[in-house]
Amino acid sequence: MKYSIAIDGPAGAGKSTVAKLAAKRLNIPYLDTGAMYRAVAVACKRNGVDVSDWDAVRAFLPHVDIQVRYTEGGEQRMIADGEDVTHLLRTEEISQGASLVSMIPEVRDRLVQLQREVAHRQAVIMDGRDICTNVLPDTPHKFFITASAEERANRRVKQLLEQGQPADYETILTDIRRRDRQDSERAYMPLVCREDTVRIDTTDLTIEQAVETLLSEVRE
Repeated sequence: MKYSIAIDGPAGAGKSTVAKLAAKRLNIPYLDTGAMYRAVAVACKRNGVDVSDWDAVRAFLPHVDIQVRYTEGGEQRMIADGEDVTHLLRTEEISQGASLVSMIPEVRDRLVQLQREVAHRQAVIMDGRDICTNVLPDTPHKFFITASAEERANRRVKQLLEQGQPADYETILTDIRRRDRQDSERAYMPLVCREDTVRIDTTDLTIEQAVETLLSEVRE
């Protein structure tokens, strides 16, 4: 595997699941870039920094150390100031916080640099919002994985219920649409689908079908 694989797409489209499975098939590391923004949001919360206050986040950023580490089994772990915070990343509060801090240019610049460093060392598959457009624009393997907002809301409801957590479809749908607007309308590094990117709509696809679609394109 000579080239890294870049995947962009909105929240809940299945891109992380597809990326993880494809990474296993190709025997290359998977880098969850969204987890990096979540780690920044966790660090802000733990230090009393308001993620909606750009100036406060900018002032705090030089004082937090964010790192990516992998276990012997290849599992990605997020480290903030020397502590593994991976188990704190997947709450709705942190999801919203990550979306907010990702709008701050200084945050994106710092994490993009870290993402490029990982890709420079080895071939990887990574997903996010600006991987194809900004992080790895020169890779020949660029994908945009999406799904309808309604389908993404249904998936999130199912996931929460399986975890024994309350889930309101309309609330989740509204939140997904809000995050889509934030990601696509932000002035700096917005979520867009490049013309040279392969678009995969997973609305009516199984995960296995989506993975096979991606892998067939890579093999070609």
